[in-house]
Order: sequence, then C-alpha cells, then structure tokens
Amino acid sequence: MRADFDVCIEEEVFINDAGKRDAARARTHDFLAACRADHPQVRTELMEPQLVWATAPVTDLAEARRTLSALRSGVGALAAARGLALMASGTHPLAQWSRVRPRDQVARGRVLRDLQMVGSRTVVCGLSVAVGVPEGVSRIDLMNRVQPFLPLLLALSTSSPFWQAQRTGLLGYRLAAARELPRSGLPPLFRDEADYARYLDTVVGTGAIDDPRHVWWVICPSPAGPSLDLRIADSCTRLDDALAIAALYRCLVRRLARDPGLHRDPTGASHAIAAENCWRAQRYGIHGSFVCEATRAARPVATVLGETLALVAEDARALACEAELDLARWIVARGTSADRQLALFTEAQGRGLPPREALAEVVDWLTAETVGANPTRH
Repeated sequence: MRADFDVCIEEEVFINDAGKRDAARARTHDFLAACRADHPQVRTELMEPQLVWATAPVTDLAEARRTLSALRSGVGALAAARGLALMASGTHPLAQWSRVRPRDQVARGRVLRDLQMVGSRTVVCGLSVAVGVPEGVSRIDLMNRVQPFLPLLLALSTSSPFWQAQRTGLLGYRLAAARELPRSGLPPLFRDEADYARYLDTVVGTGAIDDPRHVWWVICPSPAGPSLDLRIADSCTRLDDALAIAALYRCLVRRLARDPGLHRDPTGASHAIAAENCWRAQRYGIHGSFVCEATRAARPVATVLGETLALVAEDARALACEAELDLARWIVARGTSADRQLALFTEAQGRGLPPREALAEVVDWLTAETVGANPTRH
C-alpha cells in the first residue's frame, strides 16, 4: 500500500556512441542484457538509443538520491565498458531523428504505426515524478489546480536548447517536439473524476486509443495507481536538479490537497495563461517572466520561485524534504543545464571550432555530468 505523498522519480536518458558522440545505432543488445542483470529498474523506451529507470515509491528523497546516483554511475559504467555513454538531456544536441531506429517490439510497433512520422520524431527524454494522492482527494481536482505551477517546474528543468544539431533559440525545445504527439501538452479542465473517466472510457471503448497510457499530457493521473504524474520536465542532467523538481512538485501536491481554495475553480482564461507561461518557460527558461492573472503583470521567474517556496515551506517541513527543495534556489543561481550547454557551445565556437565539434564538447559535458564524473560543479 502506497503512503500519502510518496514519490517515484523516473528518468529517461540517451544512449550514445561514445566515440561519435551521436545517438547509438548498434551494440546496444549486450549492453541492455547487462543492465537488466545488474539493474532490474532499467527499461527500454520507444526509440533504440533511449533508456528509462525509476525509483520505487519512497517517502525519503535521500533514498531516491541513493537509488538514482547508483543507477547513473552503475549503468554508466556498463555503457563505458562497451564503447557507449549515457546522457541526460531533454533533446540530443547532435542526433538526427530520421537516423534513429525504433525498438523492434510488437507493442511499440503498433504505437508507431498509429503515430507514423510524429512518433519517429519524438527523440526526446523527460523527467517524470509521480506523487501518491491520499484517498478521498480528487486527482482531477489537483490536476486542474496545479497547472499554474507547471511553467515554473519546466523552467527549472530546461535542458534542451539544441535540436537536429541546431541551436533552437529556446531553452526547452523538448516540449515543442513532444507537442506533435496527440493528447499532449496541458490537459483540458475536467469537471471531476467522473468527467475524466467518461473521456477515457470513450476514447478507449471506441478504439481511438488502446491503452490509457497513451494519454501524454504533461500532468495526468496514473492509470496504474493512486498518483498524479508530472511529465512536463526535461530530463535533468544534474541529479540535484531532478531532486529539486521532485521535491517542489511533491510539496505543491500536498499544499493543494490541504488547501482546497488554492487556485479553486480554474477558468478557461487561467488555463490559457498557464499555457502561455509554459511557452515562456520553453523560450526563456529561468531568465524569463510569467504572466500573473491576478496582477496582470509579468513577474520574473526568480520572484515566482521565491514566492512558491514560501507557499510550500510548511509542506517541505512535514515531508522532510527541505534540503532537496532548497536546491531549486541553486538552479536559479547557477543556471540550468540548457544555460551551461549554451555557454559551452559559445565558448567552443569562440575558440574557432565548427558547430559540430562545438556540440561534441557539449555532449562530453552532458555525459560526464550525468554519471557524476565532473570533478567540479558548474
């Protein structure tokens, strides 16, 4: 039985050819067998050069840190022994989606036949956080009311400034690529649990989709348990960033559950403003501002973060995750993964490197940071 407000953290990562710095297109079968033997939490993803792993539901984020750190370093070592490398980022700086192969599995083949090119183009990696919702609390109500906070979580996670070996001009391009999928982006506002169940019963019952897991909204009730699952975040290069986002989301779920009046009865306007702020998070990351419906003013992300941390301070104490929550301040202080990637790319080009070689240096940093091999923190 799951505990109230327990948390499960799931990370998607890329598998690279270590020499080419590009997405791996061979030699992964032996690697995957070794992963399954040593780390049963590891699973394959839709596309060949991707892996996913998850913690068990935990109430102590220090336990989640230990698990994820062991997975990053352990699976990273297995990869390195086979000429491969792991990389946690929302998009791949060098990979071309047209050259990435899907996994040869019957169930996933059905998904790709349905999605066609859209499915093949989703060569992206995200961070998912599932928080257990207490019995008697509506996950649909929480899903509606948490939406104004989602842009902040996205901004803190941004790690996808490159796509198809091009600088995109965005800090979080992953969500733009993922929005090509059907049933993606912000969910609509449902009236209650029955309204949501009616939607699922209709689309599954008519064969429009064959699995409730093929609803890919950025926030969604889990079809497998009593959790509300956050999916808006980019895969976090730094483990500290992943833990900060998990802690903040967990605290927000608890605050909303104990305060039914917070963002009560969201409207079409509030939903559209949340969507606008998601775009601003994609475009500017932590350096932008969010539109505030109440004041009709744009407010800096750093200000919004400070107010949000104050809002959930009591929840952080109750959940004993104050240390992890405080890491969110460090993201704003030193920048996101996307900020570091862009700085490295600019510096490499300043040394005269052509774009592809400059991007290779970005990949090297991403790889080292993912497995905890960087001697200094940036």
